[in-house]
Amino acid sequence: MSRILLVHGWGFAPALWDPLRAALPGHTWLALDLGYFGPARAQLPPALDLVAGHSFGCLWAMTHPDLAGIPLVAVNGFPRFSAAGDFPHGTPARVLERMHKRLREAPVEVLQAFHGRLGTAVPEGVPDLDRLCADLLRMRDQDARALPERQPVLACAAADDPLVPEAMSRQAFPGALRLLAEGGHALPLTRPGAVARVIEEGLGL
Repeated sequence: MSRILLVHGWGFAPALWDPLRAALPGHTWLALDLGYFGPARAQLPPALDLVAGHSFGCLWAMTHPDLAGIPLVAVNGFPRFSAAGDFPHGTPARVLERMHKRLREAPVEVLQAFHGRLGTAVPEGVPDLDRLCADLLRMRDQDARALPERQPVLACAAADDPLVPEAMSRQAFPGALRLLAEGGHALPLTRPGAVARVIEEGLGL
């Protein structure tokens, strides 16, 4: 039985992982809560065999010093989100800055638009704007590509992801990418069986 840490993405909550846990029984699942819609639960448990990070949760795990050396599977993830000269398929920083400003002014509208684009629902609870804004800026600023010991062993992405395009995933994870034809940006919800197979593959590496 493996101990697997789950880290959800920006604007999501731990319930994102429920279908995956049902699709892959027999493991100990430990889901963090980054505190976007309720109390944060981000203390790392001991003796982990694998980390699975969804979207920003992948970047969060890659840059967490206490997770160095633990195998990581990226799910709709990225080591960098904003565009750069050597990362042209990322999201322009101005888009994130505009979203950051708007989030303070109209959080409900911003979150509804974000989830509407992804075909998902805004989690229940009161949005914690400080946490959401802080991690939005981390998505603008952080770059984990220079951390070779923390790169995902495998990455699972979808060709129809509206937030992380196929070209971005291919550039970010050459040689480690398992690309699905469809499933969007919430693969733990839409393709839990496929994600389970990638995690099982990661555990066997």
